[in-house]
Order: sequence, then C-alpha cells, then structure tokens
Amino acid sequence: MTSPTDTLFRPFKIGSLELANRIVMAPMTRSFAAEGIPGEAQAAYYRRRAAGGVGLILSEGTVIDRPASRNHPGIPFFHGDQALAGWQGVIDAVHAAGGRMGPQIWHTGAVKSFMTEWVPDAPVESPSGYDAPDVARGETMSEEAIADTVAAFASAAADAKRLGFDTVELHGAHGYLIDQFFWSSTNLREDRYGGATIGERARLAGEVIAAVRTAVGPDYPIIIRLSQWKQQDYKARLAETPELMESWLRPLVEAGADVLHCSQRRFWEPEFPEIDGEHGLNFAGWAKKLTGAATISVGSVGLSGDFMAAFGGEASTSVGLEQLITRMEKDEFDLIAVGRALISDPEWALHIREGDASRLKGFTAAALGELV
Repeated sequence: MTSPTDTLFRPFKIGSLELANRIVMAPMTRSFAAEGIPGEAQAAYYRRRAAGGVGLILSEGTVIDRPASRNHPGIPFFHGDQALAGWQGVIDAVHAAGGRMGPQIWHTGAVKSFMTEWVPDAPVESPSGYDAPDVARGETMSEEAIADTVAAFASAAADAKRLGFDTVELHGAHGYLIDQFFWSSTNLREDRYGGATIGERARLAGEVIAAVRTAVGPDYPIIIRLSQWKQQDYKARLAETPELMESWLRPLVEAGADVLHCSQRRFWEPEFPEIDGEHGLNFAGWAKKLTGAATISVGSVGLSGDFMAAFGGEASTSVGLEQLITRMEKDEFDLIAVGRALISDPEWALHIREGDASRLKGFTAAALGELV
C-alpha cells in the first residue's frame, strides 16, 4: 500500500553520493561551538537526525581559514587540527547511525550577526567594503585576499573529503561573502570580480567552485546554496527574469557545481508568477529547468511561519505537506531541505514516513537556545 509521502522516500544518487530518501536537514546556525570547536554535543545532535531518518544532513555554517570569516564566537571552524578532529567525531557518529552528511563551508563577509554584538579581532572583508546598499563596513578585498579566500574554500573542501564527509556545500546565499559578490548593491568593483551583469559578478563563485572541484575530484558532489533574498533586504532579487537567472546559475554548474540549493523563505511561492502563474515553478524548479542541475528546495517546510520570523520570537505550528508532495511528484526539484521542524524534532522524518501526524511538533524560538 502506497502513501502520499512515498515520493519523499525515493532514493537519490548523484556522483558518489547515495541517499535513502529526498529529505535534507537544512544548514542552520546554532552557535554552540565553544572556541570554534565542535564536540560531543554537536556529534550527538547530528547523530540523532541521522537515526531519525534524514537522508542527507548539511551542517551548520562552518567557516574557512580567513581572518574575520565568522561573525559570532560560537560558529565552528572548518580548519585547524582541533576543529577538524571535532568534525571527525561528528561524521563518524552520523555514519554509525546510517546517515550521510556534508559540511556547509562559509565566510560571513561584512554581515553583522543579529544574535550578538561580538565582532572579530580582524577587519571584516567584502567585495567593496559594504554590508548592505549604502552601508559601509570593513575593507574592500584585494585580489590577493580573493585568491587566498578561494584557496581556503578549496582547502576546507579537501579536508571534508579526507575526513569522510559525503559531500560539501558552499554557502553562497543570504547576503554573506559569496553572495555579496553576486549583488550589485554590495559589489561595486571595477576589476574582473565586478561588472554590470550578474554573470560577471558570479566570477568569484565560479572560481571557488572550480578550485573545490580540483580539490575533491570528479565524482564528489558539490552543492552551492543560493538565494535571491538577503538578510539585509528580504525583497532583494538578483535575477528578475529567467534569462538573467540562467546567466547567473549556468556558469556555476559549468564550473563544477552538481546541486543548486535554492533558498526561499516559503518554498511554495512561484519565482516568476508573471510567466507561469501563482502555482508556477519555485526557485529550485526554475534553476533545474534552466541549468539541468539537480536542485534542493527549502523554505518553511511543514511549518506555518518562515525562518527569519523565528529570530523575532515568532512560533510556528505544524502544517500539512500537500503542496510539497504535489511538486515533488512532478519532479519540479529533486530534494527538499527541512530546517526548524528538525530543530524541534530529530525524528520528524520518521513521523512523516509512518504517517503519524499526531507526533509532529510545531516550533518555538526557545528551541534555538539548546541542542536537542
């Protein structure tokens, strides 16, 4: 007997990565890594999600070896012997529970944390010394700094593979460093890393992806997380048309990205409703259509409110998955990332598989205060 949710539990394979189902744990900043070192608490946290039936776990953002690459003291490093030893414990625990996992590697750029007033002890860096449109912060990156950043991403990815992680994700969304290069409002450069078009401003991301591909080899899957919206401006759009979106995304796939992780605040919203209507393709659907790459969709899955509202103290109740099932049955996108529902309930995927809606939990902002 089949269930409406069976479409979520089809296996998926890309390169060397084989997943038991289509459910991804979204990367979510938790900021509990003392001195930047993940430990037993993080290993247990991720192990519980693997045991709870998640197909692929993507870690919280974990930063590369650059000065001021993080904006909160609890964000973990993905460099240095101690931090990498901690991550070894995490991936070993996840594998022991039958899971698959990739680290999300990251540079926060000039973005301030909205969780703390802490600032790093080195100047922050960004494409043009801006955090947001007309908001100056930090230093403009030199070409030498850019080259070192590209190398740091590649080194982190190589370490991920060496430690036994199954894939790696690059954070290129939400107004952080890579995304600041995409965004015309924060990339005012006149050299080869700037330009009037999104395709020109995607050069840095393409170089990072190509360097990571060289570091990890041909079959190791590379994911890049992308967004139109920014935490600095929820209404920002990098690509107003499918043609512009293709000019942005296709070079990233050609550089070596296997999977585009397309972040929306609400996954059910159409990307270009003026073209295909109010029930049209979402961001991940258009990205797949335009590039042929595999895609992950994400955004308020199974919950009534969006993620950013949670930081304002707003709670969300559990809601049905009918729209998600319909879109996945049409193969609009390949995988679906689940965030806050998995913070509150490590066994969310098992409850969905068993059809036990009575055990699904809502989400409260208080859940952000501990690793359950």
